Amino acid sequence: MSNDPRRDALGPTDSGRVLDALARGASRREVLKLLAGVGLALAGASSIVTLAEAAVAARPRYGGRVRVATATSSIADTLDPAKLANQTDYARSRMLYSCLTRFDGGLTPQPALAERFETTDARHWRFHLRRGVSFHDGKPLHADDVVFSLMRHKEPATVSKAKIFADQIESVRALSPTEVEVRLHEPNADLPVTLATFWFAIVPAGMRDFNRGIGTGPFALKEFKRGLRSLMARNPNYWRDGRPYVDEVEMSGLSDEGARVNALLSGDLDLVAAIDPRSVRRVEGNRDFRVFRQSSGQYSNLAMRQDMAPGRNRDFVRAMQLLFDRKRIAGSVALGNAIVANDHPIHPSNRFWFDGLPQRELDLDKARYHFQRSGLGSAPISVVASPVATYTVEMTLALQQTARKIGMNLDLRRMPPDGYWSNHWGKSAVGWGNVNPRPNADAVLTQFFQSGASGNDAHWQDPKFDQLLLAARSEIDEAKRKALYADMQVMIHEQGGVAIPLFISSLDAHNAGLKGLSTIPVGGLMGYEFAEHVWWDA
Repeated sequence: MSNDPRRDALGPTDSGRVLDALARGASRREVLKLLAGVGLALAGASSIVTLAEAAVAARPRYGGRVRVATATSSIADTLDPAKLANQTDYARSRMLYSCLTRFDGGLTPQPALAERFETTDARHWRFHLRRGVSFHDGKPLHADDVVFSLMRHKEPATVSKAKIFADQIESVRALSPTEVEVRLHEPNADLPVTLATFWFAIVPAGMRDFNRGIGTGPFALKEFKRGLRSLMARNPNYWRDGRPYVDEVEMSGLSDEGARVNALLSGDLDLVAAIDPRSVRRVEGNRDFRVFRQSSGQYSNLAMRQDMAPGRNRDFVRAMQLLFDRKRIAGSVALGNAIVANDHPIHPSNRFWFDGLPQRELDLDKARYHFQRSGLGSAPISVVASPVATYTVEMTLALQQTARKIGMNLDLRRMPPDGYWSNHWGKSAVGWGNVNPRPNADAVLTQFFQSGASGNDAHWQDPKFDQLLLAARSEIDEAKRKALYADMQVMIHEQGGVAIPLFISSLDAHNAGLKGLSTIPVGGLMGYEFAEHVWWDA
């Protein structure tokens, strides 16, 4: 029995009437009159209204538009889930499309278009589709749509960014209009995690023209201008009851961080992605704005291509790795919004992180030894960086100063954000990349370190690594799987052709009246899923 007389004063029906009246905009006086009608004394009624007002204030409200700016855009922006390549694409995709599964705040895969899924051996999977789901054009969701959406990644003509994941799939077949079987070449206990990533969004069977963005997501496309602007409208038939809350989302790409912050503080934008740590104090100094922080596995990596000079010189690579003063960079460049990394991509929060690998530290003597062994001398060595790859210009400047102490001449080649990913990433002999968080160890290792992977910007190839990756993916025993991932981290640390000095926290800024943001640590903007969660406070 309740110890609070105010709770017993009203029955469930009357309590619901009070909450609904407040939610519809009734005044305090009107609600007090309502309570007087059920015989409640003024003092008790006033206390109940105060509690009810707090409850209603915490409820998501419907309506309004959210104006958002991401940090990237280009004429290569796409609505095709198979070709998504930057955070603007990712966020737009999460608005338009849904996957079979989705992530919760702990990156555990949850049912989405598949209301349940099951396996007995991690090789044969069965997905049961949610009934009553339709695409934006009214077409009902069918198992054939799932078959088409997954199998198109395997077709060379698709040129899918996720082909390396889809290659794990042996077959996909419809068992009924609402049931799909996925058969893998080898067991993969993390398949539901893979299928929650934005590339594996479900589209209508046979779709080849993606300019309309037809999906089953929380928003439908109203306008799409590549490299400039997208406008999304609330999907009233979205399969998640009650979502989304806002009527429209207007999204643009704005590569200049200062311009993003200025537009937010002037009221021209409501939410901006990827602010610089130096802007945090400026944003938080205004009570009308907030900074949303997410610590995750995002990192910027210096890739030294293993198939050309100077990266094919192992001593040069080791010298570069030993020149990073990681703790100092975390403090002076990231201003504390990062943690030290160890030249491999597994974040310490990951359950497969190997804690037995000694941390690589700044060591000028060892760096000088390896650089002298490389025989490269004082000739300038170009290092390609860009503001669009987080902290890479600043880290290169710090690296330059340290390199001079051992006689190494690094030449910073600062490239503009526009076109950096298509023109320079993975193409430069020594250059920076930036990797957004991935949902599990298999995803980041497969996409960025497996031989032949499109994201393998160091062009590193090792058949033994590929074998270990396959074995880990197939291993059901958790302890054995952890040992395999440990071996792979050691291989990348020692041979991988990359320097990964930091894991970077994502920093987004927003109007204080925008509510609903919470952590989904697979990227900024709430894992790019902000749109179906946010709402405007009164």
